[in-house]
Amino acid sequence: MAQLMKDTYMEQIAGELQRTLQLIPEDHVKQLADKLLQAERVFVAGSGRSGLMMRAFAMRLMHLGLTVYVVGETVTPGIAAEDLLVIGSGSGETKSLASMAGKAKNVGADIALVTIVPESTIGQLAHVVVPVPAATKDSNDERSSVQPMGSLFEQSLLLILDAIILRIMAATKLDGPAMFGRHANLE
Repeated sequence: MAQLMKDTYMEQIAGELQRTLQLIPEDHVKQLADKLLQAERVFVAGSGRSGLMMRAFAMRLMHLGLTVYVVGETVTPGIAAEDLLVIGSGSGETKSLASMAGKAKNVGADIALVTIVPESTIGQLAHVVVPVPAATKDSNDERSSVQPMGSLFEQSLLLILDAIILRIMAATKLDGPAMFGRHANLE
């Protein structure tokens, strides 16, 4: 019985992810991949679980050979006009992230946002917005999820970012073995 329930939950999660990801506008994903390739340096930010997904994205960008920083780390330099700030935020309203976006905009850096709410405060500042039709933490609409809080968005965020990595790999003709040369070796 326990195995059956486990499979049912995983099937529900997989179904939600499939429905959500099918609705992501491919042209927005391509715009973000293009911005990443054009940027001098990339800065990533997010809060909570979304922040963890952004850190995973930063790692893969580093494996691709891009110069990337996680906002808030002690070794992260200041952002400049030729840089790109990529934010993952379900609401697009997290005050600390909105403040970062405002500061990046003031220095002339490009801003990209992956969010449920494209018309949010950060969305209005962003040059590229990838909308994710997932449930918000408190929604009870047609996008609602069996999963708690922002899980569907956070999972979708990671998969979108991984798809962007694959798109960049194809554009730069990099493969996994070439990227492995940049993998951590002090572990």
